[in-house]
Amino acid sequence: MYVCSCFGVTEAQVKKHVDAGACTPRQIASACKAGTDCGGCVRRIQALLGRGDCPRRELLDQRQEPVVASVARPALSDAA
Repeated sequence: MYVCSCFGVTEAQVKKHVDAGACTPRQIASACKAGTDCGGCVRRIQALLGRGDCPRRELLDQRQEPVVASVARPALSDAA
C-alpha cells in the first residue's frame, strides 16, 4: 500500500526505514522524501512510527541540565 503517492513510497519502505532507526517523520523524509511534497502522508507516517523505542521529547526534557550550563561564567568587568 502506498503511503506517499507523490514519491511512490510504500508502507513497507517506511517500515524498512523505521527498522533502520528512523524515529520521526523528518527522518523518514530524509531517507525517502515521503512527506516533503504535499504533506498529505505525514499523518500516516506518524501512525506507522507509533510509540516505539525512540526517545520522545518528554524524555529528553526530563534529562538533567547540560554540562555547559553548569560551567561558571566569568564576571563582567566594570572596565567596559
